[in-house]
Amino acid sequence: MTIYPNLVLDALRTVRYPGTGKDIVEMGMVNDDIRIDGNRVSLSLTFEKPTDPFIKSVVKAAEAAILAHVGGDVDIKGNIGVKTRQDNPVRKIENPLPGVKNIIAVSSGKGGVGKSTVACNLAVALALQGFRVGMLDADIFGPSMPKMFGAEDEQLYMHEVDGKNLIIPLEKYGVKMLSIGFLVDKEKAVLWRGAMASNALRQLITEADWGELDYFIIDMPPGTSDIHLTLVQTLAITGAIVVTTPQQVALADARKGISMFMGEHVGVPVLGIVENMSWFTPASHPDEKYYIFGHDGGKQLAEKLDVELLGQIPLVAGICKGSDDGQPVVRMNDVSGAAFKQLATRVIEAVDKRNATLPPTEVVQTH
Repeated sequence: MTIYPNLVLDALRTVRYPGTGKDIVEMGMVNDDIRIDGNRVSLSLTFEKPTDPFIKSVVKAAEAAILAHVGGDVDIKGNIGVKTRQDNPVRKIENPLPGVKNIIAVSSGKGGVGKSTVACNLAVALALQGFRVGMLDADIFGPSMPKMFGAEDEQLYMHEVDGKNLIIPLEKYGVKMLSIGFLVDKEKAVLWRGAMASNALRQLITEADWGELDYFIIDMPPGTSDIHLTLVQTLAITGAIVVTTPQQVALADARKGISMFMGEHVGVPVLGIVENMSWFTPASHPDEKYYIFGHDGGKQLAEKLDVELLGQIPLVAGICKGSDDGQPVVRMNDVSGAAFKQLATRVIEAVDKRNATLPPTEVVQTH
């Protein structure tokens, strides 16, 4: 049987676009590119927009119509292309923090590994080296930065910048800092659905006067959640730091966190791993090490995943007391303070290396 373009068009006239009562030929959806090669037929259909919900069903209906009206042996499956009148080019997302050079996400696969302590002391350590540093407490449901910075009772204020009212971040120890903890009752749980939490987080990012910063540290919630998606869809994160302890349970969750950032849909470079609570060191005997949670688990994970081990932080009583008292331990001249200062130096080197060898991170597009 010889196949002619008009036979194909007649078949396509039997296909109705849902909700209009009109066929797809009458609507001008069939393009002038029908190609016939023996029994093989190919063509393309044009839809108004790429998000048209009927694209798949109309294409399937067109294939069925050709098989029914032209011939059952026609090779048409998979040969109908789709075009759109609205090409819908990728929208260039405006950078909400144009004055920020580097955005670093501090994350962990599970809670209780000291992620917030690491984030707090890293931010202060960078400030001690003379950098302009900002800190965002993105742990909406468990904000701890107000306490760690000794600022639980502080009030936030706003001022006008270029005709817009912006939140003024609290500044302490040389770090500009915002947390949802400043806006809720510290004695009560935050009972918000995911969308509410995400919107609150966006406000802390986009409606605050962060100004010019060298480093913007984000204390992420533990695990993987809506908050993580909100952040990568709002900010082009320079790199992520994953905090773990040496024990196997924590390492398994840390591995998941690393895979989230390095996955093709997120694409945030992992700067490295921080192994917290690597060993216990008595304050009176700083040279002694007791491996309570295992030995070199974070180091081994870094080697296995081919990422940097940025630091091993000892477990010292002063770290806990400093966090509770709002006095970051990195400001002290002891073994734990030295560990965090060394971590900051390694992070600076990792960021510089990342920026020299990799293109800028792109904001994850919302689909």
